[in-house]
Amino acid sequence: MGCVLGREVLSNVVVSEANGAEKSVKEKRSNSSVNSNRKLDDVTKKSDSKVEVGNGETQKEEKTDGSQRPRGDKKKSRSNPRLSNLPNHVRGEQVAAGWPSWLSDVAGPALNGWIPRRADTFQKLDKIGQGTYSNVYKARDMLTGKIVALKKVRFDNLEPESVKFMAREIVILRRLDHPNVVKLEGLVTSRLSCSLYLVFEYMEHDLAGLAASPGIKFTEPQVKCYTKQLLSGLEHCHNRGVLHRDIKGSNLLLDNGGILKIADFGLAAIFDPNYKHPMTSRVVTLWYRPPELLLGANDYGVGVDLWSAGCILAELLAGKPIMPGRTEVEQLHKIYKLCGSPSDEYWKKYRLPNATLFKPREPYKRCIAETFKDFPPSSLPLIETLLAIDPVERQTATAALNCEFFTTKPYACEPSSLPQYPPSKEMDAKRRDDEARRCG
Repeated sequence: MGCVLGREVLSNVVVSEANGAEKSVKEKRSNSSVNSNRKLDDVTKKSDSKVEVGNGETQKEEKTDGSQRPRGDKKKSRSNPRLSNLPNHVRGEQVAAGWPSWLSDVAGPALNGWIPRRADTFQKLDKIGQGTYSNVYKARDMLTGKIVALKKVRFDNLEPESVKFMAREIVILRRLDHPNVVKLEGLVTSRLSCSLYLVFEYMEHDLAGLAASPGIKFTEPQVKCYTKQLLSGLEHCHNRGVLHRDIKGSNLLLDNGGILKIADFGLAAIFDPNYKHPMTSRVVTLWYRPPELLLGANDYGVGVDLWSAGCILAELLAGKPIMPGRTEVEQLHKIYKLCGSPSDEYWKKYRLPNATLFKPREPYKRCIAETFKDFPPSSLPLIETLLAIDPVERQTATAALNCEFFTTKPYACEPSSLPQYPPSKEMDAKRRDDEARRCG
């Protein structure tokens, strides 16, 4: 059996980080907050808190892999020129070109230089993904015959802050251009439309769905190939000043040529190491969330993505998720048991908001080498680095690409030499699980 990468549960929160600091716009939170007197050692095995999601159903909060839309800070910062209002004549030109006024008014800079496509020029073929704020379809471009992916974005009554949140994703995608980052090819809407589709190149698989497929077990050269592509994509993002903030298997897409592309930049943020502003800690799916975010950090950098990449690497080699926590408390407990608890110097250096809640009574010893003793020896130094408790020690994606894991035989295989698999996405794996439960 292949490994099962993390599954996604989203809470109903929409955030705008368009002005540099993040602002919470809509959020329904349950009574699942950790009691201030509760210590890490008192980890409970179940949580009864529920959070309402976009389809009106209720699901356990922070269950499975616990992905959430972020809860932002309300601190003000200087405005972001990329999402500021356009001059009236430019806005008028965009509306004349076919953009709806509600989109041009709020997200004009994200549309510069583009012409909207019409919805009737695409034929939907199949629904291939679903989230709280979007649905993804396989479709055919009727003008070219090309198969594409259409991401339909849902808005809360065209609320400006929701539109700004989406516009930030478009701005980020348009500044990225790399073989291992998904490419935004266009936008579909019209002057009278209340919806928006993002057009992407179509990818047959995601890593979560493929890894969960029966009978698939990745070899060491294959793991190196996927990991190398992931780190190459992250290197490009970080060099362009972009933090992804939700690296997980279902956001790593694969085509039949073996190419891996980082996708879903809905939680991504533009950052500048020389100009720091507060960012929300409510990002990254729970199983792949680094300790500093669980401890409430709002000043962070590339280390959050590198921690997630380390979790993915170890998961591919282990054949299963390495730290599948069900709540934030349990997740931190799993991190401490595997990676060791933070040192006294760490607590003094970072002074994190949740330190008093989650500081363990007794220190935990780091045991990555012992836990993963069956992994290829050359992989352990890289995993040790990427899963360092102190984010500074995780270094950079560039440093990771130059480590001995990739210079030691067996080398990473070429993407084109990877096996051809039937189309498989996380949604397919969920269907198989549901059918197995019904038949069982």
